Amino acid sequence: MHGLLSWWNVKVLLPQHRNPKEVEQEKENPEALMASSKANPARSYLKIGAEVEATSVDPGLRGTLFPATIIAGPSESNKFVVEYKNLQENDESLREEVDMALLRPFPPPEHDYSFDFGDEVDAFFSGGWWEGVITEVGEGPTYWVYFRFAQQQFSFQAEELRHHREWVEGYWLPPREWSMKKVANSSKARMKKFKKGTPVEVSSDEDGFQGAWFAATVLDAIGQEKYLIEYRSLRTEDGTNFLREEVDIQHIRPPPPESVMACDFNLNEEVDAFYNDGWWEGVISRVLKGSRYKVYFKGTKDEEEFQHSALRPRLDWIDGTWVRASQALKY
Repeated sequence: MHGLLSWWNVKVLLPQHRNPKEVEQEKENPEALMASSKANPARSYLKIGAEVEATSVDPGLRGTLFPATIIAGPSESNKFVVEYKNLQENDESLREEVDMALLRPFPPPEHDYSFDFGDEVDAFFSGGWWEGVITEVGEGPTYWVYFRFAQQQFSFQAEELRHHREWVEGYWLPPREWSMKKVANSSKARMKKFKKGTPVEVSSDEDGFQGAWFAATVLDAIGQEKYLIEYRSLRTEDGTNFLREEVDIQHIRPPPPESVMACDFNLNEEVDAFYNDGWWEGVISRVLKGSRYKVYFKGTKDEEEFQHSALRPRLDWIDGTWVRASQALKY
């Protein structure tokens, strides 16, 4: 249906043979084998007959989700047998043994079919949902979706798309919220890192400031989850002193490592742009001549032009490690 299929050979995994003893144990005592999922409410959906989505550890299938139904399990190794809804092998529905960690429930029904430039979406084709990002909104409307794994973009109608969501600890979260949740958890585990005098970067949830990071210095710790910081570029209203503020730990991180980008940035690459005294998260929307770029800021829906020297690769601070933005959603 889409040109992507001629470029990408979708790999169909053959079902694995199961130990007959495990199958017999499931028939005799299915309640005992379900104990591992019932003990955790976030896994309560893992039961025979449940509709789920299955992903794969195959690097070529990263970011894909295939609708399926659980038909048996779990085994002693916490694996379930699923039957895929849209994949077939020898004219029969494909069945496969899948690790519990690669399953999730169906996301809630989609009610909003309007999408904007820069939205993280899933596009349905070849029997599954493939993760991408909206790069252009055409007439109709037709949406152009860029797939990082293929480094190409293809067109879809609204009914072929859904907003990308992550299943995290029993909750559905949009990608950005999930990333911030991971940042907050890892920051709390490493509070002692931010001692007096430590240089940091600080973000805000205030309208108009989402996605911006400002350089600051830690002045003191306040309780267990807050710091008093002094900005290095933002000043008080009268301009006489640098602004001081109490900041929650989930909005603070160390400065990312300095990186010299000798190579050009690419279209749709996620970057930080230095603008209005801070680093603002954006995406390259146009590559111009003379090492210049147009950057689109989703938070404000603005587009500005920057020199190469005013940009840096976007990094996310997750579990004490700096991760490229394109990889952060895989954690």
